[in-house]
Amino acid sequence: MRSALPKVLHPLGGRPMLARVIDAAAQLAPASVAVVHGHGAELVRQTVRAEGLRWVLQERQLGTGHAVAQALPDVPDDHLVLVLYGDVPLIRPATLRRLVDDAASGALALLTVELADPTGYGRIVRDRGGAVRSIVEQKDANAEQLAIRECNTGLLAAPASLLRRWLAALRNDNAQGEYYLTDIVAMAVEEGCPVRATMVVDPNEVAGVNDRMQLAALERVLQQRQAEELMRAGLSLADPARFDLRGELQFGQDCSIDINVVLSGRVVLGERVKIGPNCVIRDAEIGSDASIEANSVIEGARIGAGSTVGPFARLRPGSELQAKTKVGNFVEIKQALLREGAKVNHLSYIGDADIGCAVNIGAGTITCNYDGANKHRTVVGDHAFIGSGTNLVAPVTIGAGATIGAGSTISRDAPAEQLTLTRAPQKTIPAWKRPKKQQSD
Repeated sequence: MRSALPKVLHPLGGRPMLARVIDAAAQLAPASVAVVHGHGAELVRQTVRAEGLRWVLQERQLGTGHAVAQALPDVPDDHLVLVLYGDVPLIRPATLRRLVDDAASGALALLTVELADPTGYGRIVRDRGGAVRSIVEQKDANAEQLAIRECNTGLLAAPASLLRRWLAALRNDNAQGEYYLTDIVAMAVEEGCPVRATMVVDPNEVAGVNDRMQLAALERVLQQRQAEELMRAGLSLADPARFDLRGELQFGQDCSIDINVVLSGRVVLGERVKIGPNCVIRDAEIGSDASIEANSVIEGARIGAGSTVGPFARLRPGSELQAKTKVGNFVEIKQALLREGAKVNHLSYIGDADIGCAVNIGAGTITCNYDGANKHRTVVGDHAFIGSGTNLVAPVTIGAGATIGAGSTISRDAPAEQLTLTRAPQKTIPAWKRPKKQQSD
């Protein structure tokens, strides 16, 4: 990956690849999940957290067989062992269930895949009757074996007692000088243990990631998979190829999402929510009949039913818009409550504020909430009207029904139902002439 970040921590759909593999394993309700790790061990443990994980350190990387052997001492003989890989992130739980079921009767169960270009993969060697005889790694294969297109995915399941015995007998006399997990297949065949190979239908399930190009390719596969599932569940996507879900999405009936929308964290949509193009939404709740217009950025906010946000609006964490509010173009809201029917239509900043019902905030208004050391709150009562170009210097309270004249700087509380303004006298200077640039020689 050419990265300081351990490979299994690189994100796919907004989550580390390893976390996705652990999630798939958890769907089988296993007795335990062991993660064998080496490079970047401490960072891996800090980043990926799940209940009941058992961390196993592989101090020396001596091959896949050696890695699995590190996790076996704490596994009872009467358990089944399922082997997964942290850089094979799109495996489906249903596929894993087939592997476990195949191994339940005492067999060695393998997952294979047929590839048009099998370069780099171990080949599945079968006898004339179709029974699996062995797996040959690319570097150890002869010309006939290299022509085989059925490949080993590395994913397998076996009884712990058999796996323990086979791993103890592994040798490293091969081109890599490693202990290959795949060598246990020939041992099983020699013992007469059944070897059951199941071919996966979708090669993307078992595709591994070794560089950023492969990671990007699987990102598109994941996004397409998610988009199809969402559309089948009733979500309208203008173009599923231009949609990214990097977290969890819940939605009601008749919601629609335009192109180039990125959703991350936990996003909840009510019914009939419309999201315009090029929006970025993270950890937000959006009520029914709300509309998010183009190019808006929303993070950590709650938006009430029937509200409109954008275009080109930004809602920062702690923003709450009650029903039928409106936040227009080039408006930023932070740690503020806009009560029902409030409007901030243009070019304004509202931070650390409580804006009352049906308040109208004029264009270019800002709450001056930071004095260089501390944040202070602005409170605007119901039905107040704040004229354009107003500075509200917190802490300050504007009474219900008050009107603030355009261009004012308000630093003291303004009474209810009254007009308050600060304005210097307008002057006209007679005979004044605009300066002109001097002509250069």
